Amino acid sequence: MHFRKIKHKKDEVLFTEPIDCDAEGNSLTIEDIYSSDVNIEQTAELKINSEKLYKFISEELDGREREIICKRYGIADKDGNVYEPMTQREIAKQLGISRSYISRIEKKALEKLRARFDE
Repeated sequence: MHFRKIKHKKDEVLFTEPIDCDAEGNSLTIEDIYSSDVNIEQTAELKINSEKLYKFISEELDGREREIICKRYGIADKDGNVYEPMTQREIAKQLGISRSYISRIEKKALEKLRARFDE
């Protein structure tokens, strides 16, 4: 009876099961061979937060705030335009307004986004 139970498991291999030994006699496992520096949890969290950010930008910010944030941080806007990150001075020159006004709009927009993330 016992052999019937384990028969279907004979092809299964655990990641932590030793498969060989290295030159110093330490056991090697599949986990050692296929290890990766990628942290899946952090990668997933970053992706989720990025999606939230794009959603919040389109929902919370008005047109001018959205344009300034997208140009300032190199974010693609809702029309698919991808911007290179720009300085406040460059954006101000492009829009024909003062750099200090860009700074105030940027600060207000970031506060809106931060408040939405905190909810």
